[in-house]
Amino acid sequence: MCNYFLRFGRWSTVWPLALLVILLASGQRCRAKADQPNVLFISVDDLACSLGCYGDLIARTPNIDRLASTGTCFQRAYCQLPLCNPTRASVMTGLRPDTIKVYDLDRHFRDEVPNVVTLPQAFQQAGYFSARVGKIYHYNVPASIGTDGFDDPPSWNQTVNPKGRDKTDEALVFNAEPHRKISGSLSWLAADGADAEQTDGMIATEAIKIMRERKGTPFFLGVGFFRPHTPYIAPNKYFDMYPIDELRLPFSPKDDRSDIPVAAFAHNCPVPNYGLDETTLLRATQAYYACVSFIDAQIGRLLGALDELKIANKTIVVLWSDHGYHLGEHDGVWQKRTLFEQGSRSPLIVRSPYQKSNGATDRVVEFVDIYPTLTDLAGINSPAGLAGRSLRALMDDPIVDWDGYAVTQILRPADSRLPKQVMGCSIRTDRYRYTEWGEGTYGAELYDHHADPNEFNNLASDPDARAKHVIERLTPMLRGRASGKTPTVMINPERL
Repeated sequence: MCNYFLRFGRWSTVWPLALLVILLASGQRCRAKADQPNVLFISVDDLACSLGCYGDLIARTPNIDRLASTGTCFQRAYCQLPLCNPTRASVMTGLRPDTIKVYDLDRHFRDEVPNVVTLPQAFQQAGYFSARVGKIYHYNVPASIGTDGFDDPPSWNQTVNPKGRDKTDEALVFNAEPHRKISGSLSWLAADGADAEQTDGMIATEAIKIMRERKGTPFFLGVGFFRPHTPYIAPNKYFDMYPIDELRLPFSPKDDRSDIPVAAFAHNCPVPNYGLDETTLLRATQAYYACVSFIDAQIGRLLGALDELKIANKTIVVLWSDHGYHLGEHDGVWQKRTLFEQGSRSPLIVRSPYQKSNGATDRVVEFVDIYPTLTDLAGINSPAGLAGRSLRALMDDPIVDWDGYAVTQILRPADSRLPKQVMGCSIRTDRYRYTEWGEGTYGAELYDHHADPNEFNNLASDPDARAKHVIERLTPMLRGRASGKTPTVMINPERL
């Protein structure tokens, strides 16, 4: 009942007095204490580990790097499904795709689990004010005014959907693949004007406004940035930070794709590099990195506001991207929807005022761990049945015994290469990645990251005795978190 009044903010005049007394007492119990920590929950759309704190020598990301150095940078964090809607639904419910049955862009998690308590709801139940600015759940890039897409109204007390000149200037965007929409193609714009005119600049401004208004009481504030999702749009000055002649495309062996199953390559990227020339690809790379630095600047504004408002020492900060991202690896794979390391691995940084250590950890963690981690750090209750576990032990001791592994999956639609839908499932341990397509019917992959960190040599294509032993050991672990079964619901490849 606390949530009812937190959400709607007014009493009904028709309720009996006795019930009002009960509800008032309940309201006292659910009111958050002033000394409870805030949560600044930052999501970045389509951000690969293209950050200085993840070892990228090109990226200029001083603000995110500073956050990583003062918190915990999870060097090996993996999403549950590398596509916007499913991964966001999984993070926010703390449940795996096979539980919420969300595999594409056309389904809301409450269709399958209508009464689930989302992460922001858990904080609401503890008396927090919960707000969202920008994209946390899935919606368009950016949405039209008043359009929330697959947002979840029960999760928020307040929502703000800014829309800047990047939306109104879309006619100026260069599209390297005119047959595709700019939201799904390699497309970009070096924009005129200031940061504050762009949607993501406006998102930072609105988020800071809410922090200022709510600094005296505990808040859960979701701040969702759209870039570097296509089209890659950032002010000109960020493009200038990455001269084309200093960029290179990723190395791939000449026969890199010869031992990789067809299903491993997304339906929208079956041809290496989309058939585009090197100059165009380097311009796309420049535009992507420009957006990364643009978003880094906005995150710097948020972190600066915490300091200015003197609430940094009582605010948990989490930064995550919904999945990894390809910039030409494996002989020309771009964007998302793969189970390679670049598609499954994603940035995750958490900073808590109460953690006993800081720096990086290389322990394998999953995105379903985010929910129980934040409730644990804030000292509030989690609902039963969450799929992950708290990462607090790693924040206190980055080298603590962990024994973690991660499972990521993706549903391939039927197309000219595949006669029917195929579910791909991948398990990542400290050393290995093992992937099955259609429970192995459409191929398998095994990579030894000790000897082959770029996943060039598929040991499952012609497995020796040692590879077979590894596969036998990993298969039941994989099945324990993802069935591998292809769902009966048909997905529309045009919506992916």
